[in-house]
Amino acid sequence: MTRRNNKRSPFVLLVHLLLSGLGIVWIYPFIWMIMAAFKTNKEYISSGISLLPDKFQFDNYKRAWETAHFSVYFWNTVIVTVAVVLIVLVVCSMTGYAVGRFRFHGRILFLSAITATMFLPKGYTIIPIYTLVNQLGLNNSLWGVILAEAGGAHVLFILLFVAYFRGLPKELEESAEVDGSGFLRTFFQIMLPLSKPIIATTAIMQFMFTWNGFLLPLVFTLGKPELRTLGVGMFQFVGEHTMDWTGMAAAASISLLPILIVFICLQKYFIEGVAGAVKA
Repeated sequence: MTRRNNKRSPFVLLVHLLLSGLGIVWIYPFIWMIMAAFKTNKEYISSGISLLPDKFQFDNYKRAWETAHFSVYFWNTVIVTVAVVLIVLVVCSMTGYAVGRFRFHGRILFLSAITATMFLPKGYTIIPIYTLVNQLGLNNSLWGVILAEAGGAHVLFILLFVAYFRGLPKELEESAEVDGSGFLRTFFQIMLPLSKPIIATTAIMQFMFTWNGFLLPLVFTLGKPELRTLGVGMFQFVGEHTMDWTGMAAAASISLLPILIVFICLQKYFIEGVAGAVKA
């Protein structure tokens, strides 16, 4: 065993070196964007791919946060994202539980119908979504953005919950029935707590989708610019003849920070959720 490990060690070292190099190449644009937020626009254009600025400029972040109103857009995005994630978690988990644990007429047809929605481009559904939200009187409001973002089929998340709940033992529900638990109590007190990996996976992915959302927030906040989210707020740095590149880099850094924090905090459950879904 020792000889084999010694023979393989150079190969393993080579693989590690190659992967490390690929990792640096992959992460370099992200680091460059963060460092570009500390440069002047002139230095941004002339510095090429160099990272460090001649002098760190913190005014870019101040300009993005105050002048470009990212302080307002940030909290709009937090409200929309948190609400959408909670709605999606409740709807997808209950749908996945019902489909994964119970046999009913039309079950296969239901799964086929929602799966077919994956092939519909989001832009094709914007007109009926806008009409529905407008008829509800929620246009130009955060509630309109929330319902529009949370109202999709979310096929991937439903299928993740279906696969996970299908793999749980039947005895869990039988013991709950013996104790007198109904459908909702069994689901919320027994089955849902067991699906933490899938909950984390869904929360992370939906958080990313909603936080970076552009089309729907743009459509439903056209009449009220103060309700824009961060993705739409990037327009503040685009002028008729010029662009504030360093201000946009600072704004992008502000936008990406919450995503990194959420992923780092939940990455353990995210990996377990994906692995568990594949295994199921």
